[in-house]
Amino acid sequence: MKFKYILSCLTIIFAGYFFSSPALSQTPHLSIDDPWTTVMPAILARIKAPSFPDSVFPISEYGAPTDGKSDASAAIRAAIDACFAAGGGTVRIPAGVYRTGPIHLKSNINLHLDEGATLHFLTDPLLYQPNVFTRWEGVELMNYSPLIYAFEQENIAITGKGTLDGGSDYDNWWGWVLLDRRTKPREPLARASRNRLMSEAQMPIDRQDPHKRIYGLHEYIRPPFIQPYKCKNILIEDVTILRSPFWEINPVLCNNVTVRGVTINSHGANNDGCDPESCSDVLIENTSFDTGDDCIAIKSGRNNDGRRVNVSSENIIIRNCSFKDGHGGVTIGSEISGGCRNVFVENCVMDSPNLDIAFRFKTNAVRGGTIENIYFRNIEIGKVAQSVLGADFNYEEGARGNYTPVLRNIIIENVSSKSSNRAISLRGFQNSPISNITIRNCTFSGVRQNHLIEHVENLKTENVQIERVATERRN
Repeated sequence: MKFKYILSCLTIIFAGYFFSSPALSQTPHLSIDDPWTTVMPAILARIKAPSFPDSVFPISEYGAPTDGKSDASAAIRAAIDACFAAGGGTVRIPAGVYRTGPIHLKSNINLHLDEGATLHFLTDPLLYQPNVFTRWEGVELMNYSPLIYAFEQENIAITGKGTLDGGSDYDNWWGWVLLDRRTKPREPLARASRNRLMSEAQMPIDRQDPHKRIYGLHEYIRPPFIQPYKCKNILIEDVTILRSPFWEINPVLCNNVTVRGVTINSHGANNDGCDPESCSDVLIENTSFDTGDDCIAIKSGRNNDGRRVNVSSENIIIRNCSFKDGHGGVTIGSEISGGCRNVFVENCVMDSPNLDIAFRFKTNAVRGGTIENIYFRNIEIGKVAQSVLGADFNYEEGARGNYTPVLRNIIIENVSSKSSNRAISLRGFQNSPISNITIRNCTFSGVRQNHLIEHVENLKTENVQIERVATERRN
């Protein structure tokens, strides 16, 4: 017994000396639980852009007209078919303007636009028939083909310094919701179609069959611009995207997605920039957003339809991007019924009086969903209209539902802002408070109002400075 006692004492003495030694105390502290040094590198290691055979198939060799007015759809389709039959490669769009209908990509094909090349998409809805299996605002259905579409393919890419022009205006796709006040009717064309689709999303799960939701002709559900569906190994790089009918880049149920060096400038109705939906292992970097809705919006399905599919969005990295106009800079929701986790946002710049909220979370008791483990760092924010951090469980339907949302584990560090109405606006539910929010080493300048905080637990601030704007008193 004496021997064991002496040995125990020596162990304690040695351990105390070891952990207090000068050499160790000078070592920078790195928590083994730091997600930036543990989780994020593992995600990056899995994300790899696809490679392609060396074969090149210029659309000019398949009869693509060069007058900028005639329809090049058949030539593009023929080049894709030939490339696929040869085992893959690059379908090349030379400099020039080419008018086209929908493009359907196949495995092992890189659609490459040379600098000076423009694919100008035609806007006749008949060209986007027959219907394809797609998702719209988080609901699966049969609808018009997206402008660029791929279903259950792998190793696909859209690359090059050229331009993808969706051709949308208030005379065609955008006119279905008619945001132009000069011509807006009392009842937008799209309202009845959308209302019917949203009611179908709420049907009991065992009664849902998305293949029987037939939209398309005589309905007014606009197609997204780029939508890979149930695909893997995807690269979208360097292209410029203009005038989308609906969401611009919308991978759904995809794995290993890279969006890099893209320029998005599209200000129509619901013109989200990039919406990874029920996707995993996604990298969005060096991309600029100037949009008519959320710049980036991470989603995972809507209501009962989203719960039927039940696939979360997870392991997403956003870095070195710039954000101008939009409802939200980096948004999670509102179609988030499948949940979202492990999102890393770093080294970005946001600045516009027409950008409402920099970091935006939106859900409600109809959407539900668990959003957790979201990290922001090293972000410069100039002006935003509403708040730097905004989370709202009362979005649209609010508490009128049976699926309590969860939002937890958010860390924001090394963020600065120059002008906002509020720095923080958080509205949870009494029965489901927003929890575990840490904000450290941040400076929020030009703030006009106090924080709005409702039903929040464990909100921590460390070295946070709030610089208020002096407001004039009214007599």
